[in-house]
Formats: sequence, C-alpha cells, structure tokens
Amino acid sequence: MKKLSARRRHPLAAVVVLLFALAVTGGLYAAFAPADKAKADDTSQSLAIEEGKKLYAVGCASCHGTGGQGSSDGPPLVGVGSAAVDFQVSTGRMPAQQPGAQVPKKKNIYTDAQIEQLSAYIASLGPGPETPTKEQYNPAGADSGNGGVLFRNNCAQCHNFTGNGGALTHGKYAPPLDGVSPKHIYEAMQTGPQNMPSFPDTTMPEKEKRDIIAYLQKVNSEETETPGGLELGGLGPVSEGLFAWVFGMSAMIVLAIWVAARTAKAKKS
Repeated sequence: MKKLSARRRHPLAAVVVLLFALAVTGGLYAAFAPADKAKADDTSQSLAIEEGKKLYAVGCASCHGTGGQGSSDGPPLVGVGSAAVDFQVSTGRMPAQQPGAQVPKKKNIYTDAQIEQLSAYIASLGPGPETPTKEQYNPAGADSGNGGVLFRNNCAQCHNFTGNGGALTHGKYAPPLDGVSPKHIYEAMQTGPQNMPSFPDTTMPEKEKRDIIAYLQKVNSEETETPGGLELGGLGPVSEGLFAWVFGMSAMIVLAIWVAARTAKAKKS
C-alpha cells in the first residue's frame, strides 16, 4: 500500500494517466468511427467529379478550355466555385447558344444530377463560392424592410426599384427578378454573373442576402398593391407624375397657342 501511494504521488503519474486515457479514447474511436461512410462519401465525390469532367468536355471545353483555363471565347473557370456553375447552368445561360453582349436565360438542358456533377468538377479546379443550402437562402423570418433599403442602395440602379430590370450599355441589360428562385438570387449575389458585381459574405452577410430576397418576394407578390394606380415600371406615382407633367404641359401649350391665335384674329377683325 505504501508503494502504491508513493507511485500516486509521483510527479509523472498524472501524465501517465492522461496518456492512457488518450490511448483508450483513440482506440474506441478507431473501432466505432463510421469509416465506411467517410470512404463512401469520398468515393461518391470522386465519381461525381469524373462524370462532371466528361460533361464538361462535351458541353463546355470548346469555349472555356480543356482544363477550365479559358480561351478567347470564354472566361477561365478556375476558382469560380460550384455556386457559379449551378446558377449559370440551372438558368440555361450555359452552355451559350452564341456569343453576344449578354447571355440570356433559356431552358435548361441538364438534369439536377448532371448540374451537381459539373459543379463538383469545376469546384475541384480551385476554391470558390459553394452552392448555398436551403437554410442560407430561405427568406422565412427575414426583414423585408431592411432588404428594401439594401436593394435600393446596391441593386436598384440596374434592376429598377422593384426588380423589373433595365437597360445597360452596349446591348447589356439587368434582367427582371420577378419569379426568380431565392436560390438563384442568392447565387447571383454570391458570384456576380456577367455585368453584376459580386457580394460575398464579407461584404454582404447571409442575413442581408435573405433580407433582399424577402423584399423582392414581397414587392412582387400579387397581394402587394402598387401606390398610385398602374405600375408603369414599378415606379408608382413618380412615373405617373411624369406622364401627367408631359401631357398636361403639352395640353397647356396647345391651349395657349390657340388662345393667342384667336386673340390675334379678333384684333384684326
């Protein structure tokens, strides 16, 4: 008993006990850890990348290069991330039918599984924005009022105050946002497609992106009334006031000319 007590008081006893506990913990983890699941996930990801590489070679490499390095017909894709691929391909903008000032939205030709495979392959070329989860872009509980302020400060210059779109220079345009899915709006803010600037989380956090999505959904809802009557581009009384000013002033000018002509004719008589 005296020998055992002496060993317990030894200065290295605590270290020995700690090492023993770590060894036991590591052994138990190695025995019960879901190694098969991890291996299965790695295998599934590798297969997705391989299939995505095949799809890329057929539908994308002619413009973007065999390794995503880009060419005179298409920008490089290294580092654009899976979010950019999901947005461009899901909305049918890619593959492009023909070169132009801006690639329009069209019918998508890939399945969801193929889009995931293409995204996996492009993501493997270099780190970039990842495809958002539903929790990231779901506007439930978001502040649409704050979203309106953010949208008017950052987006309305091109997309109009209510997201109805607008013309830009040299044949480019900001597309309308009515009916666009929250996922695609979030991805567009993440990646900055075509002429749009990007708003990464360091510039615009997830919460603010959800606020903007909530604002767009509310302002374009059928239940939302347009102030001033007819929509007229979503500007409400501003555009209607301009309409009244132009035609009202024109009517007043015509009336003034008519009165002057009648007055001059009466004087001659």
